[in-house]
This record gives sequence, structure tokens and C-alpha cells, in this order.
Amino acid sequence: MLSEIVEAFREVQLPLLAVLLLLGAAAKTTRRAAGAGLAVLVPERLRRVSTVGTGLLEAVLGVGLLALTGLLGEAARTLTAVVFAVSVVVLVLVRRRDPEAGCGCFGGLSRAPVGWRTLARAGFLSAAALATLGLEPAGWQVIASTTPTHAGILGVELLFLALLSPEPRGVVARALHREPCGLREVPLRRTMRTLRHSDVWRVNEPVMLGTEPEDVWRQGCWRFLRYDGMRHGRRTDVVYAVRTGGSRRTAVRAVLVDRGSGTVVASFGAVTRADLPAPPRRLASPSEAARRDAWRHDEARAAASLRAAREHATVWDSMESEPDVRATDAPEPDTRGAEVRDTGNQDAGARGAAARNPKGRESTPAG
Repeated sequence: MLSEIVEAFREVQLPLLAVLLLLGAAAKTTRRAAGAGLAVLVPERLRRVSTVGTGLLEAVLGVGLLALTGLLGEAARTLTAVVFAVSVVVLVLVRRRDPEAGCGCFGGLSRAPVGWRTLARAGFLSAAALATLGLEPAGWQVIASTTPTHAGILGVELLFLALLSPEPRGVVARALHREPCGLREVPLRRTMRTLRHSDVWRVNEPVMLGTEPEDVWRQGCWRFLRYDGMRHGRRTDVVYAVRTGGSRRTAVRAVLVDRGSGTVVASFGAVTRADLPAPPRRLASPSEAARRDAWRHDEARAAASLRAAREHATVWDSMESEPDVRATDAPEPDTRGAEVRDTGNQDAGARGAAARNPKGRESTPAG
């Protein structure tokens, strides 16, 4: 019975170590993994290369533990034991070089300083890798023929590893005490992915002159990206606002600013007049927003406005159709006064002549 338990314990290590190695390899492909573990001991220009190289080695060993048997399988198990033994030495050196650096075992998740728990876990996994030497089956064969004994041993070992691992506690602590979004580190690549999957990006893409931002800056919980654009023959700045740490459903806002005058000529991202009660998430489609805002429409006011517009149009049309009657309706000049004045002048001339010739003789040129 004891020999069966020991044999089951040895066999369980193959799939367990393979899964841990593959998870560690996947985590080392992120950029956060380049500042911990082995990367602390190498020059800065080689940190990314060393981290990726370690991840590739772990991926090869994980696949070898799962798939290889015979001489190749034995070589993969031996190399795995050597890697875990070397990792203990590396962690000791990292702890001396930079006490605040993480082990980098699982990329960005392993940010806690190297302590006795991390060293104990590396030593235990090194011993587990040594226990697999001399086994005949491969990891996939152990998984295919799992017994209750294998399951029980695996459960106890996973619990033991969880007690030794600082990563679960770090994840829980970060979830319960999350730092403010304004201070949270968010990769630019994630922001770009959120932006390019948004409807606002697809609407403004024809206006932009390039696909790479000219300026990028942070303000609070938002990241802003400025692109050069051309709209109606005028140079414009297309400025996007993306909430940091947002998912693909997070709303993306944008404004188009005329470069010459500095005025905002268009804005995108808001399809409803209602104030947002919380940080913007996915906004409704324009048709859905219009349906929701239908109750805001005042039928009586709309009818009165339409009636006033029609009356104004009717009055204007009638004024344009009337003829110009100013010339025909002008009063005739009053000539009677002129006739009276002429008659009076003639009578005055006759009286003057009678006074000069009282006998009624005709005047002659000589006289």
C-alpha cells in the first residue's frame, strides 16, 4: 500500500510540473515579467531577452514532461530537476541583489519580494522533479489512467503549494485594495486595442491621416490620444479619450478640433441627452437611445412650433408675390396753384400798363 502511494506520488509530479512550467512560460511573455527574477541579475538591455528565453525553455520542458517517454523523457525530467535546482540559487542571488524584487516565476503575478516561502516552493519543486526520474509513463498517460489515489495526492499537493505561494495572496490583496484608476498602470497596447475595437474609431478612421497617435497623455482615469486628420479640406486634430483599465465595452469619446481656429467641430461617443450617472460604459445604439428618450418629446410644443413656422412661411410668400405699386399709387402734382399764380401775375401787369397809359392810347416804339 505504501509503495503504491509513493508510486502515485511520483507519477502525479509529471502533469503537475508540466502545467506549472507551461503557466510560467505563458506569464513570462508579458512585459511586466522583465523586471523580476533572473532579469535582475543581467544588464538592462538583456532583461527582456533573458525572460523570454527562460519562458521558452520552460515551455519545452513542460511539453517534454507531458509527451516524451524513454531516453528523451528521462532527459526532459533530468533537465527539469536541474532547472528547478538552479532556480533556488538564482532566487537567493536575487534576494541579495534587490530585496524588493519579485521572483518572476509567474510573470507579473510574482511581484512579492523573494521570501522563505518562495525559496521553499522552489526547493520542493526541485525535489518533485528528482522524484520523476526513472518513471516509464509520460505525463499524458498518467492523466489518462488517473486513480482516486492520484487525485487525493494531487489535491493535498496543490493545497501545500498554495500555502507556499505568494501569488494567490497578492491577487486577493490587489482585488480588495485596488489602487485608484488614476494611479493604476495600464499598458498602452491595451488602450489601443480598446480604441480600435470601438465604433467611434471606425466612424473617424476616414478622417485620420495615420494609424499611430501623434501625442499620448494621461489625465486622471483617462488616456488621451491625438491623431492628425483632414476634414473638408482643413487640418484637424482627432482626439480620443479612453478610460484606463476599461474593457472593450468601455465607451470611447472623441472630438475633432479645427487646427486653425482651435474650435471643436464635432464630438462623438454620446448618443443620449441624459446625464451619465457613473463612469461611462457601453452606450446604447442611436436607435435604442432615441427610443429611450421618446418620453422627452413634447408633442404640443412640437405642433405649435410647426404651426408657427408654416404661418411665417405663408406671410413671407405673400409679401414676395405682391407687385410694386409705389409708382402707380403716387398722387398727381397739384397744378391749380400754379395756374392761379400765373393769372394773378397777368392781372398785375395789365393794371400797371393802364396806369402808364391812362387815355388808352397804344404805345409805340417811339413814344
